[in-house]
Amino acid sequence: MSSRAYFLLQRDYQRLKENNYRGITAFPVSEDLMEWEADVEGLQNTIWHGIVLQLTINFTEEYNFVPPVVTFRTIPFHPNVDQQTGRPCIDFLDNPQKWNTSYTLSSILLTLQVMLSNPVLENPVNLVAAQILAEDESKYRLIVRKLSHELLKLQDDSSELSKDSDKFIRPIKISFDDYYKTWSQIATSKAAESYRTPLLEDPNFIGQYFEWKKRNLKHHKEWNLK
Repeated sequence: MSSRAYFLLQRDYQRLKENNYRGITAFPVSEDLMEWEADVEGLQNTIWHGIVLQLTINFTEEYNFVPPVVTFRTIPFHPNVDQQTGRPCIDFLDNPQKWNTSYTLSSILLTLQVMLSNPVLENPVNLVAAQILAEDESKYRLIVRKLSHELLKLQDDSSELSKDSDKFIRPIKISFDDYYKTWSQIATSKAAESYRTPLLEDPNFIGQYFEWKKRNLKHHKEWNLK
């Protein structure tokens, strides 16, 4: 491999290993270094601490003139992460015009780590998460911890370790179907006393999402102001 992108990614990888950022790991899963997988843990003293989220990062030969495509494999319940695609809403990843060639693999992963504990409620891509966080932060924290626990348990139950030690062990992908199924169970669950809130016991809560979505589409400016 001798492309410019390949050498830049080699440099990025070396710097990432040297800095050894807490709660962040990444490794290439293709020989040309265009495909990566990463684990990002939430920052200490935040709701996301102890929760490890898996991501994929796909570069192109145009790197670092254009940003990579970043996708959460473990989809967090977060205002700035699309719950269907797993794509984070970060301006320099969404808009190539806001991308800067000074950004690196480390820059991307550190930004994602900070984004988790610093949600932006303006123009959210997960309207349910944004609505709950705006109205009741404690309820939002409860849902994040409960949902993350269920998804990670699902991942552990379905993981199969590779017997070939010469190959990378690839994490199991959490599909949106699994995410939605788990979220639906949580939203209607009455199992544990510690998780009983009016929100979690409401069997029609998921349906309320569509009402919020209609309201957002019909009164877009008002939603943004709120």
